[in-house]
Amino acid sequence: MTGLTAGPATGRVTGPDVIAVVGATAAGKSDLAVELALRLGGEAVNADSMQLYRGMDIGTAKLAADEMRGVPHHLLDIWDVRETASVAEYQRLAAEAVAEIRGRGRTPVLVGGSGLYVRAALDQLEFPGTDPAVRARLEDELAEAGAGALHARLRARDPAAADAILPGNGRRIVRALEVIEISGRPFSATMPEYRYRYGAVVQIGLSVPRPELDERIALRVGRMWDAGLVDEVRALEAAGLRDGVTAPRALGYAQVLRFLAGEWTEERAKEETIRATRRFARRQESWFRRDPRVAWLPCDAPGLADRALALTR
Repeated sequence: MTGLTAGPATGRVTGPDVIAVVGATAAGKSDLAVELALRLGGEAVNADSMQLYRGMDIGTAKLAADEMRGVPHHLLDIWDVRETASVAEYQRLAAEAVAEIRGRGRTPVLVGGSGLYVRAALDQLEFPGTDPAVRARLEDELAEAGAGALHARLRARDPAAADAILPGNGRRIVRALEVIEISGRPFSATMPEYRYRYGAVVQIGLSVPRPELDERIALRVGRMWDAGLVDEVRALEAAGLRDGVTAPRALGYAQVLRFLAGEWTEERAKEETIRATRRFARRQESWFRRDPRVAWLPCDAPGLADRALALTR
């Protein structure tokens, strides 16, 4: 299928319908997912919204082929950087991937920290339609008045949605206002109760103490810079990265683009990436902590894989 990194299709068949490994960035989700897939005869399904983009490798911490350890990985590198992300499209692709994996008698192991994408893959979640004319008008207002003004309007119309969406996230603010206008319902009402679309699902969350997570993030960003993140962004810029709506806003990429445009020094771009990633990690953990179905394990627990495996039985 599209977005599959191939590997051997051997292993025993056991476990629930779907396993998900979730949590903040730099918590060690990818490594645990690979280990679980190896032990359960499984295949990984990506739930990181930015790893869906081709060429965004270093800055999204995609596993290298040897790190995948032969485990097939689905839904990587399926979108061009100029394409706008679509959770509804991802939901369709994830459902196809899960069905294909289970059809081979294997266990899908969903892995990623994009909370809405995880819910789209696991839950009975329906996304409201869109109206191009309404969307275009709101995007024009966003460009003219700024995200702050639209966020204030959202707060007046749907306080719960305003609390859940950052004031600077213009794309999500526009989407919320669009849904309110075309449906006549609060945007927050479109998020249903937690209800799985599969019979047996196990979600495993990796917990990291905040000081340790902050240090892990700083080290990860440093490694990304050493691995050539600036060159990766420069190449993607030549391939149309700035023409996209979603991809150029990704952590690390947005900051490097400002460096390449001469707005920031490279050192500031690196520091801002660390700060933004730490803020994002806190939001990720808050999102997943709200889901009572997630079973949490300390990321550095002795015998982590064994403890995670026990949760799947």
